[in-house]
Amino acid sequence: MRRSLFTVLWTIAFLVSCHLVGAQEYDLLIKNGHLIDAKNELDQSMDVAVLDGKVAEVSANIPIEKAKKVIDATGLYLVPGLIDIHAHVFWGTRSDEYISNSYTSLPPDGFTFRSGVTTVVDAGSAGWKNFRTFREQTIDHSKTRVLAFLNIVGNGMKGGAIEQNLGDMDPKLTAIVARQNSDVIVGIKLAHYSGPEWDPLDRTVEAGELVSMPVMIDFGGSTPELSMETLLLEKLRPGDIYTHCFAHVRGRTPVVDENGMVRPFVKEAQSKGIVFDVGHGGGSFLFEQAMPAMEQNFLPNSISTDLHTGSMNGGMKDMLNIMSKFLNMGMSLQDVVARSTWAPAVYIQKEELGHLSVGADADIALLNLQEGDFGFVDTKGWKINGNKKLECELTLREGKVVWDLNGMSMQEWNKVE
Repeated sequence: MRRSLFTVLWTIAFLVSCHLVGAQEYDLLIKNGHLIDAKNELDQSMDVAVLDGKVAEVSANIPIEKAKKVIDATGLYLVPGLIDIHAHVFWGTRSDEYISNSYTSLPPDGFTFRSGVTTVVDAGSAGWKNFRTFREQTIDHSKTRVLAFLNIVGNGMKGGAIEQNLGDMDPKLTAIVARQNSDVIVGIKLAHYSGPEWDPLDRTVEAGELVSMPVMIDFGGSTPELSMETLLLEKLRPGDIYTHCFAHVRGRTPVVDENGMVRPFVKEAQSKGIVFDVGHGGGSFLFEQAMPAMEQNFLPNSISTDLHTGSMNGGMKDMLNIMSKFLNMGMSLQDVVARSTWAPAVYIQKEELGHLSVGADADIALLNLQEGDFGFVDTKGWKINGNKKLECELTLREGKVVWDLNGMSMQEWNKVE
């Protein structure tokens, strides 16, 4: 009898506890943040709830009782996890191989989450011959979502003569590997070729057509220069990506001419659907190009870093530093966020990313827009002053906290019961 009574009481207690836990519908609730979500056209104070790594609810006022953990985002901007579509993360220890499994690339997790980046796209570090190594070594072992443009050069971005080898640019083999890895490969890349012919570009576009993917072009270097107008208006297709758009380097016609005017064919190309990507890097972003372009309402379609060891400690620094530059050059915060989230997701044909719709992966960044006196540097050594600067307070990757600058998701130690 006593045992039976004990069993009944235990069962009642268990059912009550289950009911109470069940009332907490969500794993995490972010309250009072100002949500900017370009896809869903949201620019207002909203709460976002997370369950099992997915966005479960987006509403104006979700009760705190519904969540196991609550983060107060008052005064912060709540945005989808940033997407950096031009970086180099095929890191390794092979000498004299530049960015492809060598010292110049960087392991992504150490340089993404702290800037609110949850998805990074490697821009052609690997080709079809060594993509498997890149996937097994980096992509499959990173908390950051790593996607990739596959280099048209089979050996990838190893620099020097290797990237000039026309015999190693095979569109059919490139397409085969891109198709085999279509879950992570999002396009085809051409970079650093300095010859006077169009053949490498044509092969790159052919590979892109074979797999219905965009190409990303790092153009220039030949003497005499190949025609930028021909590239943009005749060779590239709508949706193809022209990176380093505010560079001014040898062998490449800049978008802004010697009189400070955006070339008419550049504006025509953007209207046609060519994507102009920042790709800041260590030598590819000049205020003398970007500022006149901005003043003439020629805005980049996507903001990206060209992250590697040669850029991270120079003028580039990180994704938020570049976004802050554009804020201080007159771009609205809404446009800056859109060009770092939803727009790049569309360009790489990954429209499940870059937004916080219900059911989407809970990749989220909480950004603090600071006001003060700040300086921003380009790759030529010039500086502009600004009064706005973005800083990442918190980053979630699939609902898990992966960066927390000031411990806002943590409990204070002296309040632990």
